[in-house]
Amino acid sequence: MTANLPPQYDAKTTEAKWQQIWETNQTYKVDPAKGGKPFCIVIPPPNVTGSLHLGHAFEQSLIDALIRYHRMCGDNTLYLPGTDHASIAVQTILEKQLKAEGKTRYDVGREKFLERAWEWKAESGGTIVNQLKRMGVSADWTRERFTLDEGLSAAVLEAFVRLHRDGLIYRGQYLVNWCPASQSAVSDLEVENKETNGSLWYFRYPLSDGSGFIEVATTRPETMLGDTAVAVNPQDERYQHLIGKTVRLPILDRDIPIVGDEFVEAEFGTGCVKVTPAHDPNDFAMGKRHNLPLINIINKDGTLNENAGEFNGQERFAARRNIVAKLEELGNLVKVEAYKHTVPYSDRGKVPVEPLLSTQWFVKIRPLADNCLDSLDNHNAPEFVPQRWTKVYRDWLVKLQDWCISRQLWWGHQIPAWYAVSESGGEIADNTPFFVAKSEAEARVQAIEQFGADVQLVQDPDVLDTWFSSGLWPFSTLGWPENTADLEMYYPTSTLVTGFDIIFFWVARMTMMSGYLTGKMPFKDVYIHGLVLDENGKKMSKSANNGIDPLLLIDKYGTDALRYTLVREVVGAGQDIRIQYNRKTDESESVEASRNFTNKIWNAARFVMLNFESAEFKIDRDNLTNIAPESLEVADKWILSRFHQTIHQTRANIDRYGLGEAAKGLYEFIWGDFCDWYIELVKSRLQEGADPASKLVVLQTLAFVLDGILKLLHPFMPHVTAEIWQTLTESNEQNDISMQPYPISDTSLINSELDREFELIIGVTRTIRNLRAEADLKRVTKISIVLQSDSAIEREILERGKTYLCDLAQIEQLTIVDKLAEEQTSSSDGNASPTIASVFATVQIILPLAGVVDLEAFKAKIQKKIDKIDREIASIHTRLNNTKFMERATPEVVQQTQDSLLETEKQKEILKSRFEQF
Repeated sequence: MTANLPPQYDAKTTEAKWQQIWETNQTYKVDPAKGGKPFCIVIPPPNVTGSLHLGHAFEQSLIDALIRYHRMCGDNTLYLPGTDHASIAVQTILEKQLKAEGKTRYDVGREKFLERAWEWKAESGGTIVNQLKRMGVSADWTRERFTLDEGLSAAVLEAFVRLHRDGLIYRGQYLVNWCPASQSAVSDLEVENKETNGSLWYFRYPLSDGSGFIEVATTRPETMLGDTAVAVNPQDERYQHLIGKTVRLPILDRDIPIVGDEFVEAEFGTGCVKVTPAHDPNDFAMGKRHNLPLINIINKDGTLNENAGEFNGQERFAARRNIVAKLEELGNLVKVEAYKHTVPYSDRGKVPVEPLLSTQWFVKIRPLADNCLDSLDNHNAPEFVPQRWTKVYRDWLVKLQDWCISRQLWWGHQIPAWYAVSESGGEIADNTPFFVAKSEAEARVQAIEQFGADVQLVQDPDVLDTWFSSGLWPFSTLGWPENTADLEMYYPTSTLVTGFDIIFFWVARMTMMSGYLTGKMPFKDVYIHGLVLDENGKKMSKSANNGIDPLLLIDKYGTDALRYTLVREVVGAGQDIRIQYNRKTDESESVEASRNFTNKIWNAARFVMLNFESAEFKIDRDNLTNIAPESLEVADKWILSRFHQTIHQTRANIDRYGLGEAAKGLYEFIWGDFCDWYIELVKSRLQEGADPASKLVVLQTLAFVLDGILKLLHPFMPHVTAEIWQTLTESNEQNDISMQPYPISDTSLINSELDREFELIIGVTRTIRNLRAEADLKRVTKISIVLQSDSAIEREILERGKTYLCDLAQIEQLTIVDKLAEEQTSSSDGNASPTIASVFATVQIILPLAGVVDLEAFKAKIQKKIDKIDREIASIHTRLNNTKFMERATPEVVQQTQDSLLETEKQKEILKSRFEQF
């Protein structure tokens, strides 16, 4: 019995089957020793705390399409998976667990806390990985990495020590984004700027000499206790005479200077701004320019400290209210205005961050960023797709400031610095000597050399920002700092696929770290994709609660349907995409359409293989390309021409990252040219009693094109194509479609003249079918058709395609003429015969109705349509004659209404002309 497919495609069973086969057989395990042209993508590592969201599904669909394509093109292809340890997220989960037990991390201690963290990772950290496997991504899971695994931890130590040795990592006191909730510094990426309806407070600061006062405006009144100056623009004539004088700081009665600084905007508030260098990044820069003291008034938990005087110990926002009340009591409050402004929030702690003066570890950015600028400007490395993101990346590199890399957490890479606390009273202070090394043993050797054998060492309790380890990801995952075979073969990687929103935070950090530590940019291309928007075109976010769970869509429609939908929706590289979604039913018309496409392919494949079964000869499934060119009929030549054009277009689109265009082109060819037209064109040649030689050619052509279609589509829909191809070729599981060569276009088989011929035949067929539908003719009803064209070329094409036209449109008598004779439009009694007609290209198509329809019923149907159109015309006239409508409607609406009237009247003319034939 010849192998065939079940009547219905079961996505859930098939997808689970192939995912298991690929993982069990380690199908995608690579071998650098095989050589060849490398193609490598490292996964943008999702947080180990995460679960699959639609953004992940979109990104993985794009990445895996590229990976599967390049593997089939013969490249030595590696997709390297892994996850990020997500310091703050994991720490937050564990501290919530401890809080529920009535404990803190300090109660259990660092060692036990980390034991719990690793236990959590073992139990729950695989969720996102298992969900990625459900997406069918063809990753080499034997090379899965984790940013805290042994190899990557060694890479982090090497990078830190080397950068510190070269003077690019230092410890110092600077302003950082501080999250009082998690009590840690946070990176820029962990800060979400929210537009907030706040207030602008105006206060009077009296001049110290008693000659008056100046007014300052602020959105953060509590920070005034840390003011060390008032600044004005030196060009502002209102205040030039005050520069160099002092004012008396209210409440604390401290004299502070008035300074002139170009940063001050004369138009903001009163043109005078308070300067709090320890609590505002712009003020910090101003303080450095004017050598102002730094006074910190806020504790790490968000309360005010001893420098806040009577407000010591108060929570920062409670202190704000009390300070405003005190200033009002003292007569220093002038007014309060409503003010909408942007407030930075900690993404993890969900509270406003506090710019806080803190001793932290920093990376000196300028040398690293300048190295990247040199690569970009002189070598266009890396190359951005779309190219417009190059400027965004470049501008970011120019503006980068030193990067705070220490976090006051326990889960992560502990900073490899050991303090000689025996030299500072047993505590780590700002001035405690320290030693950076890869291990405590190495640090101790250095410390003993400097302070003797009795020196006491304590490791820095902080951990590194997760972006430090993920900045090493493209090469640390391949074995750096060791010179491994993987690193030699696959580095630099080929393409980074990522969203535009982390160009600044991840892409730039990878290029800076890679450029310095390896001397190479980490990837050749950076393919920037957009966001997946919800059904209303809005960005998805947790706060808006408008996310779409991809697993629901996978369960309902299948992984392939979701993958194909997400890729197909990409109009151009970097563009946002949107899919339709009904939140009440968890249904998506977009994904359902792709599921229908899957079923269409399945049914077409079943048709082909059923005909294999019924054939009186055996098709060699090991050699589906064995077609004798001289035996091809015109329809066979046409489908092969379209097939090879599709190969060429698909390859060209994918090679330039036009994945959406490639997916849409395949849809049009598969559903349109192959399923709707070629299969219909050749059905008569497959019937019982048909010419065996012709049948053999049809089956060979069907099998050959189907085989190619499955390979072309495989990067976008891996599971269904694997299942059909295995059945079609009767191959074993070890020889699956993903390891087959991607089709190559044979340009000698592309025939543009043949394409034009079939465009005419198909267009005329569609038009005849539309006329049949208009006349309510059943599919089995045979008709007569007259085709008229002034073009001899068109008539020749129609003559050659006569058989196809008759088969496709159920035509009993087809007449092709250059001019219409009277008898072709008249009935047997000499009266005009009722017809309906249409035009395609320059071919006039006439369908005589006598003998195939009930003329009286058809006439009544036309009259009913005329009556309906008369009502529409009357309604439009009423609207246009309505004075209120004409006054209120925009010119565009009025024009649309007038155009609608003209169009409706034209439809009536056509129907009346048809009615008058009876």
